[in-house]
Amino acid sequence: MSRVLIIGAGGVASVTIKKCARLTEFFDEIYLASRTLSKCEALQKDVGNDRVKAVFSVDADNADEVEALIVQVQPNLVINLALPYQDLPIMDACLATKTDYLDTANYEPKDVAKFEYSWQWAYQERFQEAGIMALLGSGFDPGVTNVYTAYAAKHYFDEILYLDIVDCNGGDHGQAFATNFNPEINIREITQRGRYFENGEWKETDPLSVREDLDYQNIGVRASYLMFHEELESLVKHFPTLKRARFWMTFGDAYLNHLKVLEGIGMTSIEPVEFQGQQIVPLEFLKAVLPNPGSLADGYTGKTCIGTYITGIKDGKEKTIFIYNNCDHAACFEEVGAQAVSYTTGVPAMIGAALMLNKTWHKAGVWNMEQFDPDPFMNMLNEHGLPWHVIECEESPFTK
Repeated sequence: MSRVLIIGAGGVASVTIKKCARLTEFFDEIYLASRTLSKCEALQKDVGNDRVKAVFSVDADNADEVEALIVQVQPNLVINLALPYQDLPIMDACLATKTDYLDTANYEPKDVAKFEYSWQWAYQERFQEAGIMALLGSGFDPGVTNVYTAYAAKHYFDEILYLDIVDCNGGDHGQAFATNFNPEINIREITQRGRYFENGEWKETDPLSVREDLDYQNIGVRASYLMFHEELESLVKHFPTLKRARFWMTFGDAYLNHLKVLEGIGMTSIEPVEFQGQQIVPLEFLKAVLPNPGSLADGYTGKTCIGTYITGIKDGKEKTIFIYNNCDHAACFEEVGAQAVSYTTGVPAMIGAALMLNKTWHKAGVWNMEQFDPDPFMNMLNEHGLPWHVIECEESPFTK
């Protein structure tokens, strides 16, 4: 019998829970926990069957509290869909109870906007000694984009040289300004300095200062901005032939104008300020007043296009391919009541969990997605709502 404990009750968790509840061959019992019990109860009701056996309130910042919950539930796997700040306490609880672990985003400290895997990679020996597995970044980017790269390396190239991950949301939610996932995490990502890998070293850029206008499949031309994203760090490590690796995300002018104003008045800061005798973090306050990403789903139109341009060598010749997925916001809402950004993260979390539970992907230690055979994961993407496509390009849209 497979039993999973899912921590988190936001938009991504809603998708993952509903998808897991439909896969009887992988998930026998599902338990759900979050800081806010009412959110868990609402999701349990929304699933509409008896697969979610029980719900709990838990403070995921508190490793001892998470450990006690794991001891009570006795899951085969903990699926961490809480905030990235909480990765390490949950990993500590999994170590203490010798329970497998999966997340969708790398750890970052709450008081420093710093995205890197060093903190979680440091758990490698302890997880190996405990005989348990941690799978990091089983979302879309990171996650599916890592698997796309591994699939390309296995089936299309003798060596890969250039990598450009692109993330376009061509949808319209009708709001003047809103983020498609947790506002605090989203804005921290966008306002940090850009970073990319080239010729053996990391290079930095001012935030959103490098732009390419790219033509996205079934969407059209969108302004795309260079950012740092954590999958670059692991892909560069695990594909040492890479000469350059970058990440790009699309933003509209209205979004950037709102963000510029908010930055200008200090609302994106993570430094505490005093307000009416209390210490508050401006970005946390901003999160509280912005629309909940889960509320954007109803009436959301358009599609996403997320994929990976890869240039490399095959049989002595250079070639470029683009592996991508289009995901329709309205179709996601019809299926699971979510918008496509939540869907494209929640489905890969379910797939990663399924492959761990049936031991297709399983070895003791801490691992990134590209370190496993990509084929089973790619097959399940096609089966569970995220079909992918490969285009062989005449040339890369990016200049070398």
